[in-house]
Amino acid sequence: MSLLPSRQRRGADARKSGRRAEWTAALLLMAKGYRILGMRLITPQGEVDLVAIKGQVLAIVEVKQRRSVEEALLAVSPGQLERLGRAGRGLARRLSRTKPLVVRLDLVALARGGWPRHICNAWPDA
Repeated sequence: MSLLPSRQRRGADARKSGRRAEWTAALLLMAKGYRILGMRLITPQGEVDLVAIKGQVLAIVEVKQRRSVEEALLAVSPGQLERLGRAGRGLARRLSRTKPLVVRLDLVALARGGWPRHICNAWPDA
């Protein structure tokens, strides 16, 4: 008996759940007045879950679905934060036309039994 089909099923379920979480996050941000510029955007530094803009703020948004908001915050490694920051700065250089954009790393945390939570500037030192 092979465990591969079960593993494949879990992987497919996780990807499906992740896509739902990203769409939920995008809807939340749009309701807050953000314009979504990209989802699952591939950059030279890696994949960015969501890129959104509001005014002069370019939000690089990591979406995490965990048991709690605290677990979601801890699920992002220092290396990942560094890559997200580099990706955001690169995108800001390409997008800014007249005024420089302020790059911010945000988190949308989805926890079981609760509303999605948008944390602006979740990692201010990154």
